[in-house]
Amino acid sequence: MQNGSLENGTAPQRSNTPKITEFARAYHERMFPGYESDFARTDPEFIERFDNWAFDEVLHAPLRPDTEPLSDRVRFMAILAALVGCQGIDEFRAMVPAALEMGVGPVEVKEIVYQASAYLGIGRVFPFLKAVNEVFEARGIELPLPSQATTEPDCESRVQAGEAAQVEIFGEGMRGYAEAGDPAYPEINRWLACNCFGDWYTRGGLNLAERELMTFCFLSAQGGCEPQLASHAAANMRMGNTKELLLAVACATLPFIGYPRTLNAIRCIEQAAS
Repeated sequence: MQNGSLENGTAPQRSNTPKITEFARAYHERMFPGYESDFARTDPEFIERFDNWAFDEVLHAPLRPDTEPLSDRVRFMAILAALVGCQGIDEFRAMVPAALEMGVGPVEVKEIVYQASAYLGIGRVFPFLKAVNEVFEARGIELPLPSQATTEPDCESRVQAGEAAQVEIFGEGMRGYAEAGDPAYPEINRWLACNCFGDWYTRGGLNLAERELMTFCFLSAQGGCEPQLASHAAANMRMGNTKELLLAVACATLPFIGYPRTLNAIRCIEQAAS
């Protein structure tokens, strides 16, 4: 084969110096001041293509009509939530300092991880809680952080507060949901009210619209729960997180979770919006 095509399974030789765009290079410096990834030495072609795409092209995706660009804070909150959802622990550990540099506060980081326990279970969230603590302590952030709890440990107060959050997010159809479970397993609806919503959604640090957006990221990134994802996409829109915002978040998290789960998320967004 001629003209630079593959021959005998080999590619034309080129420089091993990655050709990073000025924008991607500057954005990387904002995330990781003074840090040079060793992948630029060991895997220069990969870093060239990934960094230019994730930290330049994706950030310059055309805006949909009447859509504000994602703030750095919202973008990195979504990235952290998606990384928990897809179990990307090493990348999560690397991105927590970047999120702090880009405007996400320590309380917000912790609240994302705490809330994830309701959607992924402690078996999958435990490593992320440890990672956050290690990053915080290495950066001199004192633990524990200020309390964000607004409910008491007794179940009834948590049920009441959780149901109030459910009604605000999903509508009046959720009133009395805690007591409306299947007689064969009545505790599930009650736990959803008192634990998922009463324990986590009622906390400070993030408002309800932000918590719903994080839940959208948890569900889209873990895959296999598209019925819940479509329901929470609709809840996001009810809370003011527009279809356009959800699509922008799906694009922002694509480099971290891949195309299949992102395409499923887009399908759920379109389903919820129809």
